[in-house]
Amino acid sequence: MAEVIKMPKMSDTMTEGVLAKWHKKVGDKVKSGDVLAEIETDKATMDFESYSDGTLLYIGIEEGKAVPVDAMIAVIGAEGEDYRAALDASAAEAPKADGEVAADSGSSTKEAATAKTAAPDEEKKDKATEDKKPQRAVEAKPKVDKSSIPATVIRMPALSDTMTEGVINKWNFKVGDTVKSDDSLADVETDKATMEVVGYEAGTLLYIGPKEGEAAKVNGIIAIVGKAGTDITPLLEEDEAPAAEVAAESSSSTEEVETASDTTSVESVEDDSRIKASPLARKIAKEKGINLKDIKGSAEGGRIIKKDVEEYVPAAKQPVAAESSSSSKEAAPATTSQPATATATATPPPLPAYTGEEKFTEKPVSQMRKVIAKRLSESLFTAPHFYVTMSIDMDEAVKARTRINEVAPVKISFNDFVLKACAVALKQHPAINSSYLGDKIRYNEHINIGVAVAVEDGLLVPVVRFADGKSLSRISAEVKDFAQRAKAKKLQPSDWEGSTFTISNLGMFGVDEFTAIINTPDACILAVSGIQQVPVVKNGAVVPGNVMKVTLSCDHRVVDGATGAAFLQTLKSLLEEPVRLLI
Repeated sequence: MAEVIKMPKMSDTMTEGVLAKWHKKVGDKVKSGDVLAEIETDKATMDFESYSDGTLLYIGIEEGKAVPVDAMIAVIGAEGEDYRAALDASAAEAPKADGEVAADSGSSTKEAATAKTAAPDEEKKDKATEDKKPQRAVEAKPKVDKSSIPATVIRMPALSDTMTEGVINKWNFKVGDTVKSDDSLADVETDKATMEVVGYEAGTLLYIGPKEGEAAKVNGIIAIVGKAGTDITPLLEEDEAPAAEVAAESSSSTEEVETASDTTSVESVEDDSRIKASPLARKIAKEKGINLKDIKGSAEGGRIIKKDVEEYVPAAKQPVAAESSSSSKEAAPATTSQPATATATATPPPLPAYTGEEKFTEKPVSQMRKVIAKRLSESLFTAPHFYVTMSIDMDEAVKARTRINEVAPVKISFNDFVLKACAVALKQHPAINSSYLGDKIRYNEHINIGVAVAVEDGLLVPVVRFADGKSLSRISAEVKDFAQRAKAKKLQPSDWEGSTFTISNLGMFGVDEFTAIINTPDACILAVSGIQQVPVVKNGAVVPGNVMKVTLSCDHRVVDGATGAAFLQTLKSLLEEPVRLLI
């Protein structure tokens, strides 16, 4: 009989797995113990072995795809066997796993019948609701045909991806003014910057909604432009209408708006906002500090575009400015014009424009990164963190490490010293070696220290078990083995489970100081920085010293400030007199 193969749960935190590679294909013979596939979990990529003999009849997931734990991934059975029944049975079990169907067949039948009975009712309700929606829309329509109104509603645009409302910083026109399609109606302050709002409609400004300093929601009415004397009351009553409907109304009145634009009066050019220019041209000119009044537009009607701003050379107008200045002040003394000439000559040349290109690459989030994001977010936002930092004199530790490495079978690192010192200190401070379990606190009598190891996709935390009873050489050998297997993705779940305390060391990167997020359910994590050679005071004299800063992150639900400080004092004394670690 065909047997369904499901996605296994390969770690305590695994919720889904990615099928990294299939080692068998449909039709291949499979024996018990054969590696069927490689599965990427939240911790590592592991081999998945078959526990059945037969032929691989079906593969339900492609390489690189993710499925939840216990989801069907393959079917193994006799060659030529019909496996559809096995697939149907697996599909039927899926709702049971979610608690949608009762365990016994009798209750499942009743629920199925109830679901069938309820389905038509739900459909009827949905249909009734849909039938009512058009009726309400029809009833809400005013008697006036808005398509015949020669006016267009100007709404608050979304000027950034996070903008929900905008504040009117300044109105550039008042009610009754004639505006053109490329005029800047107002300056709007968003959550990012103050930007111009162009109406893109020609006519008379008939209505202004929010006053200067007031806010308007995105897509809310801020102004109405149209033919002078138009009754805009029906448009104001439709303030909650969708923007698409307003756009449809505006398109129907395009001819009349264009007719009104023929009577537009000559606009003032006292500032840049009254000059005909594209929004992009305005932005570039503002960044370069160029006055738009000095640029001649090349587009239709003298409108300034991006090309005009980029090709504009301020130096070209300096002689003209000098000539106009001299001609307007012919009667002035020669001594008066000399400073002006000197100033014009001293003006630095404009910097050449540089246009960059925005690029980015997007990659799917790996299983490991998903779990890191989930667990560390839960830790930081659930456990109330507080931090205690202490400086440790490492002079004696440096000397001791040099002497030990002369005779030790493996090379001892400073991280090994820190790990051993933490193990000894945890014996004296059991509150640091504890876990918060909701309605109780667990004080661990064993000492298992997790060591954060950086890998390509994130980090892993293999555990040195019973570290208080191991020598520096044994600790060093285990940590090195863990690091090699972690980078090769060969760690097993038993290697990273069961820590009671964690160490994160960035000293090899020359970091002066940092804080770490607690690796739950541990109560604390120690952040270890690099050893810095700094001046220190010893016996009243300033001498060079080796100082290392450590920061203890504590879960305030379990550990108090005094408890964390006392632990660091013990750790400091052990590292400053490392001979005590050998006792």
